[in-house]
Amino acid sequence: MSDAAQPTAAEVRAAADAVKTALDRHLQAVERRTGDDDPTVYDAFNALAAAAEVYDELLYDRYDEVTPFEIPAAEDSLPPYAGPEEPHAVSVLIRRDYAVAEPARLLAQAQRLADLDPDGQDGEAAAAGAGVHAALGVVFGEYEADEIASRHVEFGLEEGDSTLWVSAADELPEPGEWLAAPFDEADPALVVCRFDASSVFDEEDEPDGDPDGVVRRRS
Repeated sequence: MSDAAQPTAAEVRAAADAVKTALDRHLQAVERRTGDDDPTVYDAFNALAAAAEVYDELLYDRYDEVTPFEIPAAEDSLPPYAGPEEPHAVSVLIRRDYAVAEPARLLAQAQRLADLDPDGQDGEAAAAGAGVHAALGVVFGEYEADEIASRHVEFGLEEGDSTLWVSAADELPEPGEWLAAPFDEADPALVVCRFDASSVFDEEDEPDGDPDGVVRRRS
């Protein structure tokens, strides 16, 4: 960037002052909130995120420095809610990513399950595949997803990003209606709340009660 295009020191100072103002307003909104889903807190959060992003960019452009904190930007937030005011049903959409960090451990766990039932499907899969593909089928076929999440190290897996969306609906779909394409109708505008976990979030900045990452809620 040329010197002519660089922000002035005054512009950087003004951006810093804007962050201070947004921080005060966010704290005031938190102190006066009427509930967990107070829209005033949500709006103040987005304003603080936007102000922090502008300051961070100007600081870098002018001084080649960055801030020691990261606030999810406003555009990362959920879109305006467009679902029913009184949902009569919800869909819970979950994605969890894992790396197969220790294939030998995964294979050993699958073999242990196969040995317990040598004539069953687990034994047949282990004997036929004898590889990571077959082992994944055995392990995930035996355990619930939440149990694997809590015991992933035992299965040689390493956690990646994860997210959980609670999506509102007027009524439950017909049985079997969406099984062929379960995620095609995921609509962020129908999400009541979402919970995100990612290594991009600094552990020291994680809110109390949310050890896994960022929690997003709305009214």
